[in-house]
Amino acid sequence: MSTVSRRTSMMGKDVPIKNIERELICPICKELFTHPLILPCQHSVCHKCVKELLLQNQEDSFSADGGSECSLPGSPRSRVPSPSMERLDRIVRSGSISSPGWRRASVTPRITTFPCPGCQHDIDLGERGISMLFRNFTLESIVERYRQAARAAVAIMCNVCKPPALQEATKSCMDCKASYCNECFKLHHPWGTPRAQHEYVGPTTNFRPKVLMCPEHEMEKVNMYCEVCRRPVCHLCKLGGSHANHKVTTMSSAYKILKEKLSKSIHYLISKEDQVRAQITELEVLIHQTEENGQLVERRANEHFERLFEALQERKTEMLRSIEQSRNRRLDKLRGQVEEYQGMLENSGLVGYAQEVLKETDQSCFVQTAKQLHIRVQKATESLKTFQPLANPCFDEFLVDTSKEEAMLKELTFGGVPDPPMIDLTRSRVYNETQIHWRLSEDALPTDHHVLEYRRVDAEEEGGWQATDHVYGSSAVVSNLERDGVYSFRVKSFRNALCSPYSPEVTFHTPPAAVFGFLFNDKCGFSSERLVLSKRRDSVESVAGMSFLLSAERVQTGSYICLDYIIGDTGIAQGRHFWAFRVEPHSYLVKVGVASDSKLLEWFHNPRDTSSPRYDHDSGHDSGSEDTCYDLSQPFTLITVGMGKVFIPKTSLGATATSGGGGGEHQTSRVVPMPGRIGVCLDYEAGRVSFYDADSMRMLYERQVDCSGTMYPAFGLMGSGAVHLEEMITTKRLTYM
Repeated sequence: MSTVSRRTSMMGKDVPIKNIERELICPICKELFTHPLILPCQHSVCHKCVKELLLQNQEDSFSADGGSECSLPGSPRSRVPSPSMERLDRIVRSGSISSPGWRRASVTPRITTFPCPGCQHDIDLGERGISMLFRNFTLESIVERYRQAARAAVAIMCNVCKPPALQEATKSCMDCKASYCNECFKLHHPWGTPRAQHEYVGPTTNFRPKVLMCPEHEMEKVNMYCEVCRRPVCHLCKLGGSHANHKVTTMSSAYKILKEKLSKSIHYLISKEDQVRAQITELEVLIHQTEENGQLVERRANEHFERLFEALQERKTEMLRSIEQSRNRRLDKLRGQVEEYQGMLENSGLVGYAQEVLKETDQSCFVQTAKQLHIRVQKATESLKTFQPLANPCFDEFLVDTSKEEAMLKELTFGGVPDPPMIDLTRSRVYNETQIHWRLSEDALPTDHHVLEYRRVDAEEEGGWQATDHVYGSSAVVSNLERDGVYSFRVKSFRNALCSPYSPEVTFHTPPAAVFGFLFNDKCGFSSERLVLSKRRDSVESVAGMSFLLSAERVQTGSYICLDYIIGDTGIAQGRHFWAFRVEPHSYLVKVGVASDSKLLEWFHNPRDTSSPRYDHDSGHDSGSEDTCYDLSQPFTLITVGMGKVFIPKTSLGATATSGGGGGEHQTSRVVPMPGRIGVCLDYEAGRVSFYDADSMRMLYERQVDCSGTMYPAFGLMGSGAVHLEEMITTKRLTYM
């Protein structure tokens, strides 16, 4: 059989149900899923496992709403009792809420956030708790089929028959949620009655509802799919619920698209089965090599430590022997001196002997003996006058200082070359300064220091690498880089006298002008009813309030609600300046750009609840007003950002829309994905404003602007949305990170 035909036959066969057991195991209880719930991160967890994380007692929450349909064991919308503080490892937020199903008289604090056991992301269930989660009926059906395959010899019995005449079930009614034998099924589903129209399947214990209901609106069926939250929703969720500003699609369209994607992915994996098996073989070889090499290195390390222990024990024996010998010599001297001084006592030793000699009456004999005795007595007298111990009891010269050796042993490490670090592109950024972050591999050993090197690569003649001082952390700040330049960065690590290879080089583009620092102005034209400003005045959020609803009542055909503007607290009257900011991806409509003081006065002091979309040349409305070309530059320029997109205005005289290839190329599409950071560059003298993708410094749009007065960074928001100004990079703060 050829490879193509063999793979085709493989794709047409069903996978044996017993081979997928690892996909059917709950990550918490490590058992087969029981009533699995789908978390917002798309992982599934048993209902009982989530309940154990959140509840103080083990009361079955399915019985909390005994009179409602959602209290059945198959419903995901059951009420839950109070949560448990002891079962949570990570608690982010808690609140005090009550549930209609509780029988307690007091309100118990409730935990609504817990870490997903699959991805460790914090899951916030909100005030509705478990009731906001969908049951994963597809997974539940697969688990049931697996259980049936595992216990094929065990039959499902009729739920109506009574022992001893208990019969094996032949059908299961999805409406009655029960299994019947042939006779009982006919008895309970008589012909010509509504029960005869019930849906029945083969014997099963998994009864799933015919229609999936919305957790937030319990009486509504889900008929749409939210592409932002990646979950089914009903039409009420889209009209005025939490998914009002989200992009949704029909359930049939989502079903078709997702099924096609999944089928293609599965077919691709099956077609690569030989490659997968080869990679599995390679991994098994690596596992074997890892085990052998690990054991070999472990034996060698143990031998080195044994030699160290032997050398240390030998040195210990020698030094203790020297101390013992010195101690014995000193004791011998002191003990002899004690005996000598004891002889000076009366009736003992030298004095006693001298007293006996004095009793001699024979002169010649006395003189013969007394002469030598007198010399000894004189020496004893002199020794008494100049008493000096013959040995020093202090052993200071034998004190052992092992501090250096202990420090060396603590610093004892492997002598291999350190692994190269990796520059973290998600945390590194270029703004007023350049901040580079890097990380070591998870199993890497500690290093002594790092050295960051950089050079400019877009100049006619590439310069040499420049290096920073030793960096003892995982980040460094490089200052005084030239503007509008492309720089390459690399880093290496040091341990003892060894140096790691360089990390892969990464490039960053510096801003085209000096960075302009400002905060949001909370006084001039600021609407506190619809805009929420952070304490540091570096973030602003648009919220829907009562005034927004009152304005909406007056909206007529062909009109729209005006934007809420906020500007920077510092203006520009000369020079070339650059600033950057982030727009939240969920933002509905945000205008960003610059405006003169005269235009701002017009906006702020001539309030309009509604205005025509053609009132301004760049209104952000899809009416076509922006498509008109204007020969004269205006005292403001704003581009529209929203719903994860950037809407490039139509190029006009003095305006240029650029693509990824560089300046001067007209884009085929005026709608581009919204970058993570947006940059604005204003050249006051040249009267030009440019908009950039601040991550890559790729220009998105450029046009003339009338800089006749003081120009201010301007932002306009409508609907839900938020803007965050880019934080300045400070060297001092990062030095001690």
